[in-house]
Amino acid sequence: MTQSVKQADYVRQRRRDRLIQEHNHDPYHSKRKIKGSAVCADCGALYLEGRWTWEKAPADARQSVCPACQRIKDKVPAAFLTLRGDFLNSHKVEIMNLIQNYQAHERAEHPLKRIMGREEQADGIVFTFTDAHLARGIGDALHNAYEGEVDYQYSKEDIMLRVSWTR
Repeated sequence: MTQSVKQADYVRQRRRDRLIQEHNHDPYHSKRKIKGSAVCADCGALYLEGRWTWEKAPADARQSVCPACQRIKDKVPAAFLTLRGDFLNSHKVEIMNLIQNYQAHERAEHPLKRIMGREEQADGIVFTFTDAHLARGIGDALHNAYEGEVDYQYSKEDIMLRVSWTR
């Protein structure tokens, strides 16, 4: 009987350490929902009921700029993907097709997931993205298709991701 009384007292106790520290969130994602609908003036994506879609915009939709287009204008990527290695050089066309197909599939459902740019370097290729999930997904897809080594490094606040794939 003593044991169950202690458990019941423990369950009823209030926690005094409930100060939860939030991470700094991505400044390109709105803290509040847009009221009504909005259409991106640059890409035509529609904000409706709390999310961006590729649906046709209603006549009363306000003009806005989606977070992906704003990142592209500001040249502030959410993620980087670096590809390196001899395998990349000998299978470049296949790898580029995999990346483009993955991105097209994701973008069809999620307008904010886009490749911002691609830079050829002496030792590899660096892609920039408007969404960290897209970079992570492509890193996983490369690893699943071709193996190799993949590394994910998030910034302290989880705002930016650096993915590197080597084989």
